[in-house]
Amino acid sequence: MTLNGWYWFFKALLWIPIQILAPTKVSGAENVPDKGPVVLAGNHISYAETVLIPANLRRRVTFPAKAEAFNMPGVGGRLLGWFLRAIGQVPMDRSGGRASAASMDEANHVLTTGGVLGIFPEGTRSPDGRMYKGRTGMARLVLQNRVPVVPVASVGTEIVRGPLGIPHVRSPRIRYGRMLDFTPWADNAGDREVLRWVTDTTMAEIQKLSGQRYVDAYASSVKSGILTPEEVEARIAPAPGWNRERPLTDAERLAVQTAAKESGVDH
Repeated sequence: MTLNGWYWFFKALLWIPIQILAPTKVSGAENVPDKGPVVLAGNHISYAETVLIPANLRRRVTFPAKAEAFNMPGVGGRLLGWFLRAIGQVPMDRSGGRASAASMDEANHVLTTGGVLGIFPEGTRSPDGRMYKGRTGMARLVLQNRVPVVPVASVGTEIVRGPLGIPHVRSPRIRYGRMLDFTPWADNAGDREVLRWVTDTTMAEIQKLSGQRYVDAYASSVKSGILTPEEVEARIAPAPGWNRERPLTDAERLAVQTAAKESGVDH
């Protein structure tokens, strides 16, 4: 069976159990285009989102999964690795160097072939349900491939266990926002200011949908203990990028320079 075939086979097989264990209310799905490449950028509360988003969307979604999940020891580990490959998920190596570059190539391939790539810009699950600072890898992919972004917020997706120990999600909600187009900045994929602005703008749209409080720090720094609880509280902010101005596009910058020359002002 092809990768695409396995994906739809397992989606059909798991449809009823998912609806029983996690009946999901979805809104705004019409904002996801019916065809063509697109990045779904979302908040990350639990592992449930990697199941609930694809299960409740008509299009096939590919999520980069940490590379270790593809090569875990034991029978269960080998089965998990086979399952992830069978449904077309791609490994994301975070060790750096050539391995990480190869991971990005696979993510790029999803977009260059017209697919849907799901990304959690925070890079890891929220340690406390709040939203944390997004990493700029998503922005780089979006700009390099000149593809749109659809923000998606997951609400109530915490996994709980019932009396029999069966994991379920009580009242999950998936909310899709309006499509974001960053192509005017596509030629600035190497500009840190632009990458940060694209990331913060996307995260701010997700926050509007999720209603989460925002902490201007990376979630990984909280999980690792680099930041104390007091330092985390001190970094609570109104929204991602609340104090950051929109960078000029190349066209706008050229227009400013042209106007300056015509007026005799040397910048």
